[in-house]
Amino acid sequence: MTSGGVSLINMSYWESGKRRIRFLYLTNNNSFNVTKPSTNEDEMIPLFLGADLFSDTDVRSENQPRYHAKFAKRGLATKLVFSSDFRFQGLRLPCSSNSLWFYSVQGVFRVAFELYNKQDQLSIMESFQDLWKSRINDKNLNMTYHLGAQHVQPRNDQMAQTILANNKTCPSYQSHRHADGGGMDIFPITTVQSDVSSSTDHDYCSSTEQTNSSPSALLAEKLHSLAEKVKLLTNIEAEQLNTTTKVLDYVEYSITGRIEEERLTDAVMAMFQTHFRSYSIYSSSLLKAVAGWLGQQFNAANSTISHRVEGFKAQHIEHITNLPPPEELATELFPEAMRNLLAHWMGLSDEAENWKRHSEYPILLLILEFANHNLITGVAHVLYSSLICK
Repeated sequence: MTSGGVSLINMSYWESGKRRIRFLYLTNNNSFNVTKPSTNEDEMIPLFLGADLFSDTDVRSENQPRYHAKFAKRGLATKLVFSSDFRFQGLRLPCSSNSLWFYSVQGVFRVAFELYNKQDQLSIMESFQDLWKSRINDKNLNMTYHLGAQHVQPRNDQMAQTILANNKTCPSYQSHRHADGGGMDIFPITTVQSDVSSSTDHDYCSSTEQTNSSPSALLAEKLHSLAEKVKLLTNIEAEQLNTTTKVLDYVEYSITGRIEEERLTDAVMAMFQTHFRSYSIYSSSLLKAVAGWLGQQFNAANSTISHRVEGFKAQHIEHITNLPPPEELATELFPEAMRNLLAHWMGLSDEAENWKRHSEYPILLLILEFANHNLITGVAHVLYSSLICK
């Protein structure tokens, strides 16, 4: 696969009477191969494209996801979620969901006996029986597999190569003998070329699973998909685990309709502390978004602040030249979030030395007065008049 590019993959197909059923091999639960394996065949499970199995049946395309889910619950089908770098010849998928339903050979038989006519059932039995015997001990499939890579099986025989970096396709081999010179194998497969017509071609964009699923079902599927990814993790750093746990903790509360600001604060701060270290102060889109959001919140609070300032002025009309110290004045009139932002920005947080806070806090108060268009101190009035005149 070309770095930074998209690989167009041609799957081989299995002929069964008039049907051509595309397939691939699941490898180690996290990668796939599109050609016959040469070694460790037990670890490479052949899976057959659900869309091809359901073609020319009475099941409408918009109802197929429901059938796939039913068979998946029985371990006969699975949803393979591919990296966004992969595209499949003849299959149009929505960019938001690069996934396809596949069936085990046991699932192929089950679909055939539930949905096919007798002649098609006979064709399935004749063409799949040897494979079914060889895979009799396969375990049930998981509901979902996340495939992050395409496994390239190294072989001397060019006919057995998978899709390579230049996106060319090599034919899978027909009646290929085992490396030890043994008898014929059970994979009488021909190569998928661009002339495949009986399975052409499934458009998942016009009727995607999302449009037929309830919001709660979509959320459940997302969480299940996340659980499958976690199962594939071999190790996780303590900091990453802490961050993920806090985020999921808030998600759990959010799902049940409970909004708890403290949990949201913990989750957001954990993400900031974990992921922000390598960002540039001059070009961070995250900082820009956070700053913009804060600015909007502060601007929206202007009328509330003005009302409080007017009330303060009315109470201190006779003592306008004898106002409280700047820090007390800022605390009484301006929101804590504004004061906290400027205090940390200017190095005047609670950890700062007392002399620094005492000498520079008047500047912080002036900024708050100007930014909120509410002048209180005599210095602010004088400076504002001077600036306006200029």
